[in-house]
Amino acid sequence: MNIIIKPVAAILKATAPNMVGDGFRVHNFFPNGYRLKMSPFFLLDYNAKINFSAREKPRGVGIHPHRGFETVTIVYHGAIAHEDSAGNSGVIYPGDVQWMTAASGILHKEYHEQAFSNTGGDFQIVQLWVNLPSKYKMSKPKYQGIKHNAINKVAIPSDGGFVEVIAGEYESVKGAAITFTPMEVYNIKLKSGATVTFDFPADYNTGILVIEGDIKINNSENSNATHFVHFKNEGTQITIEAQTDSIILLLSGEPINEPIAAYGPFLMNTQEEIQQAIGDYNRGKFGYLEE
Repeated sequence: MNIIIKPVAAILKATAPNMVGDGFRVHNFFPNGYRLKMSPFFLLDYNAKINFSAREKPRGVGIHPHRGFETVTIVYHGAIAHEDSAGNSGVIYPGDVQWMTAASGILHKEYHEQAFSNTGGDFQIVQLWVNLPSKYKMSKPKYQGIKHNAINKVAIPSDGGFVEVIAGEYESVKGAAITFTPMEVYNIKLKSGATVTFDFPADYNTGILVIEGDIKINNSENSNATHFVHFKNEGTQITIEAQTDSIILLLSGEPINEPIAAYGPFLMNTQEEIQQAIGDYNRGKFGYLEE
């Protein structure tokens, strides 16, 4: 079998951080930081590890709408309390994943969890926006709260760490999340010296965010923490070797080849649909959520 390596297109350093509300200090890698082909992933915000001081009133983001896509939040340090207008609420802790399908429209708020806010401490998360195909954009909102112990893991040989399969399938192990289009979302924890190999279709848009550590990609290029490695739409195989103990978020997915109209918290296909979303929000069609 002829193996064709999926080459690296670019290794991108973190952009200058910006605050989302008063509780999330994020580096945006795309779409604003860099113009990358990463569909179905539309946005990647990375709150690199930062220590928040103790505070009685939790920091966060107040009530805001979403339509036309999904938000995926992965927690590495800290704790987030959330609530939406569909009646979902809870707390996500380190290792947990919140996969919220806004679809036809939802109101949402998210804050540092009260006990975490009271003590302060390290806070580190990733948030993704995952686009939906036009035929699903107006479907009913839903919520997947995925606890760390529900995420299937694949051990890497020689006690080299493991791959947590959040979405997709790796080594015949299926991910916990149900998705609308084909995609792979893995949280990879590698011990120093360990190597892991992945195969994805050549046309899948693929990238990895180095959360912690130092890695070598395809036996040739090095990257370290708070960098994003973007791959070309060529070849199929990626090899990652940990130079130090490392944590990596891997994203790969089949592109949604449809026009995009984006405005604030709305991600649709046309400007007319954006105007409809604004009107529906102003008319209260996204439900009610108490501040």
